[in-house]
Amino acid sequence: MLYDFFIWLSIDYSAFNVFRYLTFRAICAVLTSFLVCVAIGPYMIRKLSHHQIGQTVRQDGPPTHFDKVGTPTMGGLLILISILLSTLLWGDLGNRFVWVSLFACMSFGVIGWLDDYRKLVDKNPRGMGASAKLLGQCVAGSVCALFLFFTSVDPIETALIIPVFKDIVLPLGFGYVFLTVFVLVGFSNAVNLTDGLDGLAILPTVLVSGALGVFAYLTGHAQFSEYLSIPSIPGAGEVLIFCAAIVGAGLGFLWFNTYPAQVFMGDIGSPPLGAALGIVAVIVRQEIVLLIMGGIFVIETVSVILQVMSFKLIGRRIFRMAPLHHHFELKGWPEPRVCVRFWIISLILVLVGLATLKVR
Repeated sequence: MLYDFFIWLSIDYSAFNVFRYLTFRAICAVLTSFLVCVAIGPYMIRKLSHHQIGQTVRQDGPPTHFDKVGTPTMGGLLILISILLSTLLWGDLGNRFVWVSLFACMSFGVIGWLDDYRKLVDKNPRGMGASAKLLGQCVAGSVCALFLFFTSVDPIETALIIPVFKDIVLPLGFGYVFLTVFVLVGFSNAVNLTDGLDGLAILPTVLVSGALGVFAYLTGHAQFSEYLSIPSIPGAGEVLIFCAAIVGAGLGFLWFNTYPAQVFMGDIGSPPLGAALGIVAVIVRQEIVLLIMGGIFVIETVSVILQVMSFKLIGRRIFRMAPLHHHFELKGWPEPRVCVRFWIISLILVLVGLATLKVR
């Protein structure tokens, strides 16, 4: 909205030409989403507390988590509002990638809200139920995948890019749709599994989103993409605004979510953030790089899969508790130590992912 307004003003006032630059609008998007989140955070936390929408904990979990009982949850609404407002204000609303990114994030947010509502308001411990939630996510992911598939204008937009090897491009055809759904649903649930400690999931999300924003900017810039031997996708650069909004909203939420947390994001927050990372990676054709940069989310998910398989096959657990962060808690690591060390690993993995831009 503001983008179109300032572009109109720039016709007569050259000073407003600065809003034509993606990098400047990205900075505005970060600041806007951060300030919106910090401004409405205290009000929303009070409302959640007033309606007794509080956290429940597993009885077999780390003993320190019993102090978290009753902490307001569903705070992910803060993140979604901040991302939506900031993207609408600073993004080019004529860009198809902006709209599909917003749809992915918000549709997964609606599914998460329904799940949280069933668990916390209706007091149904199963929430929506795993099958219903997965079905909803697959439907939302399919809508995004089909939209991108049928609006693609170049075969590179639906091909699989192998990082490091610049000449390996695998045409996917309609298989692109299945890959997209898998990435969105998989990463949605991976971030959800990671969201178990104060601030644990949100900072890696911020880091990965910022790095994907770099990929989006370079992918949408013909000269840069040619120099770096990455796909050139006209219009993809505008996704930088969406990524910037996630960064700002994530930092704003961390203001309240840092240890000891004043609010948790709940399923209304973590699955849509995972879907947001997934859709951006799909747009810029960097699904494999997403697996690298989002390695913390991948490791947490794999730990759960291995734990379940081990218990079903041989009746023994590999970890003291899954996801992996609980294993280290039960080994005696304080919660802040687990979070900070996971953050450090996430930062390193993001840097490795960014390095693939030059190692080709």
